Parts: sequence; structure tokens; C-alpha cells
Amino acid sequence: MMTNLQSTTTLHNGVKMPWFGLGVFKVEEGPEVVESVKTAIKEGYRSIDTAAIYKNEEGVGQGIHEGLKAAGISREDLFVTSKVWNADFGYESTLEAYQTSLDKLGLDYLDLYLIHWPVKGKYIDTWKALETLYSENRVKSIGVSNFQIHHLEDVMKDAKIIPMVNQVEYHPKLSQTELLAYCQQHNIQLEAWSPLMQGQLLEDSKLKEIAEVHGKSVAQVILRWDLQNGVVTIPKSTKEHRIIENSSIFDFELSTDEMKQIASLNESKRIGPDPDTFDF
Repeated sequence: MMTNLQSTTTLHNGVKMPWFGLGVFKVEEGPEVVESVKTAIKEGYRSIDTAAIYKNEEGVGQGIHEGLKAAGISREDLFVTSKVWNADFGYESTLEAYQTSLDKLGLDYLDLYLIHWPVKGKYIDTWKALETLYSENRVKSIGVSNFQIHHLEDVMKDAKIIPMVNQVEYHPKLSQTELLAYCQQHNIQLEAWSPLMQGQLLEDSKLKEIAEVHGKSVAQVILRWDLQNGVVTIPKSTKEHRIIENSSIFDFELSTDEMKQIASLNESKRIGPDPDTFDF
């Protein structure tokens, strides 16, 4: 049940992952990211998502250590995600990249490690490295990011372990219903990055109407929509009031009709790169 900020979904390997977390994409290394992470943990967040390419893992690690202390909780109470960057793909280099991320974060293990993008010809070996990390109990769960159905099928035909999570761009203008259905069918948890479309949806009139009915903000309505669709969500924010506001979504429910109205906003429109055509 999704009753509060600590509510979890159970991944197919039995690991519990919070439905809601903090993303730190484009949050600057140093005091900004430290405070952001620390504030989130203090306010009840139990999931933090970073990546090697964000170049802020050290600050995230510091924020985690300070946040745990301030909240009086242990490392085991927190779900920490990072991702292997495209330049480090390949079997040996992925194993090294994982250790580098751990060292920067100052942690002994990650709860989730993801392949960041489906780089053609390289993600199969990278997945094998993730399987090794997992089978050696060095990471609690493994998954992918930005994978379309055909990428998932490609990985799964040789995989010993099915990805536990697929983190993708997901918001009302890009509702990816086929991908969501496919992931649900294969017990792969879908997770939304950029759920608020980097703020571009906050002035949408339909969303404003629904928000008014519930006495909530547009951001809260979108994030609630994610959860009711069974999608884990990790909005980014550096401001304390926004970190608190984003997470105040467990005290209302969208009706079936409202869910449909929001789904009807889909235009298959991306703000991030297309996983089939990106070149980095």
C-alpha cells in the first residue's frame, strides 16, 4: 500500500524499493547537493538516485551520511541508486566503475545499479558485469535505464537475471503505455525520471483544474498519477519547501476519470534524448 513516504514496492528479487525518492540530475556537486540530500532524508525520503555522469556522487555521499545522522536512521533504511556511464561500458570497466561510484559515495554497497543508456553493441557485456556484481552480493538489485521494449528483449534473451528496474523518461506528455505494460508483464519495475517534464507541465490547464479539485499543486497531481500507474518516481529539487511539497502526495487519490484525463495529455513528446537515436 502507498500510505506514506516510506511505502515500498517489492522488486522481483524480493528487495523493497520506495515508491518515491529524490533525483539529483543537474544538482551541482558541493553544498547544493549535500543540503538537498540531507534535507530529503530529514523530511522522510528513503530513496536517493544519482549517477556517475552527474559528477556529484561525493556530495550525495556526504549528504547521505549527514542525513542519516540527522534522522537517526541507519544505512539499511535507505535505498541508494547510481548508474554506470556509457564510456565505462564493457565487462571489466563496469566492475571498476561500480567500485569507483562506491568509493565516491563512501558506501559499502548500492541498493540499485543501472545501465544508464542502451549503447548499441555494448550493453550486453555491461549487463553481464551487473549480473556478476549481483551474484557476488555486492549490489542488492540491478536494472537498466532508458531501455525500450526491443532493448529489454535483447538483454533478456541471454540474461541469467531479468532487470529489476527500468528507469525512463515518463510524464503525462510521454506516458509510454506499451513499455509500462511490457515491464509489468515481466515484473520489471518502471521508474520515472523527469516526471515533471522539467517544469514544463506546471502551467497545463487540465492539470491545474484537477489540482484545484484536490487542493494540491500540479506537481503533486503528476507525481500522484505516477504512483497510481504503478510507476516509481524521483522528482528533483534543491529547495526545502519543494522537497516537502513534492512528497506530500499520500493524502489524496485521483479518480479513474482524472487518471484518464491526465493520460489523454500524451503526445509521445520527449525532453530528453531518444533511446534509439542518442549518440553519446
